[in-house]
Amino acid sequence: MKNLSNELDQRKAQHLYRFRRISDGPQQPEMIIDGKAVISFCSNDYLGLANHPDVKTAFIDGIQQYGTGSGAAHLINGHSRAHHALEEELAEFTGYPRTLLFSTGYMANLGVVQSLVGKGDSVFEDRLNHASLLDAGLLSGARLMRFLHNETDNLAAKLARRKQGESLVLSDGVFSMDGDIADLPALVRVCNDHDAWLMIDDAHGFGVLGENGRGTMEHYGVSRKDIPVYMATLGKALGTAGAFIAGSNELIDTLIQRARTYIYTTSSPPAVAEATRASLSIIKSQPELRARLQSNIQYFRRCCEQLGICLTDSRTAIQPIIIGDTQTTVAASEQLLAQGIHITAIRPPTVPEGTARLRITLSAAHKLAHIDKLVTALHMLKY
Repeated sequence: MKNLSNELDQRKAQHLYRFRRISDGPQQPEMIIDGKAVISFCSNDYLGLANHPDVKTAFIDGIQQYGTGSGAAHLINGHSRAHHALEEELAEFTGYPRTLLFSTGYMANLGVVQSLVGKGDSVFEDRLNHASLLDAGLLSGARLMRFLHNETDNLAAKLARRKQGESLVLSDGVFSMDGDIADLPALVRVCNDHDAWLMIDDAHGFGVLGENGRGTMEHYGVSRKDIPVYMATLGKALGTAGAFIAGSNELIDTLIQRARTYIYTTSSPPAVAEATRASLSIIKSQPELRARLQSNIQYFRRCCEQLGICLTDSRTAIQPIIIGDTQTTVAASEQLLAQGIHITAIRPPTVPEGTARLRITLSAAHKLAHIDKLVTALHMLKY
């Protein structure tokens, strides 16, 4: 057998050892982490809905009606009226004919890609795609090719060289570690020119981008017909859990028949679906949450600029500070924690070698005083 102890020791020596901190209480800006009061800047709860009273009430009511678990897979007897209603409401909100719920975004990506391509086909991926998209491409059996980040000319050149089979292009909508937005109009043009399918993983765009929170497509004004496969998660802006695929009737029927990560797993609890319906209703009716998030992003960037704190060009809730060296980044994260600021150090292989970073995420729930404390701590940081 492999010597696991040696491998773990090596990771520790390289400052790549991962561990978990224990939180007490709900997701919100002010939290208790490992027994210490902190302000959290590393949650994906972008609109503050994970602890919203209406969402919690819907969850509790869902438990009273359906119990705690779904009991089986969707195709056995685990597809409740709550699940079905949520799928219909997500379809109406996104503008697609139908949607299909998955228990996680990872499972959604694996299931859809493996259902659409296989041996003899080709998958083209942005080099900075989320690990779930990369794994989906690798496990599909198709030939996997990666193109330079957000470089659609490089993608076009690779598509032009393919010789046979279907072509599926995969890209994040908002890149999870950098916060920049994929160039959807250019991706659409290239895919149309080369007769390729396009799938967008909008985990970090859905609910927050666009005038109505419909994500990166609304942000750019791209038509749904140009994005035949759309995935978004429910555990970020919507504050609950799970994911969905949106597309045509034929796509959803195909996934019901073929997506192993949908067929062979217990469905999420119906109460989660009811809570998500409440979150979706809030997103529709309270645009001020998105406005507040954008205001917080602009305020943070303006304060950092005034103090000479170097940021990337992100205009989303994800605001990384790239330090580079792994050990230095871990030390910076610990310094901030000692000052009551919780920001996780992101290291390889999550990000490329030499680009370790502090991944700051902002929320509509943050107050300006929270951001002021963050900026002051960043300004005092020694690395």
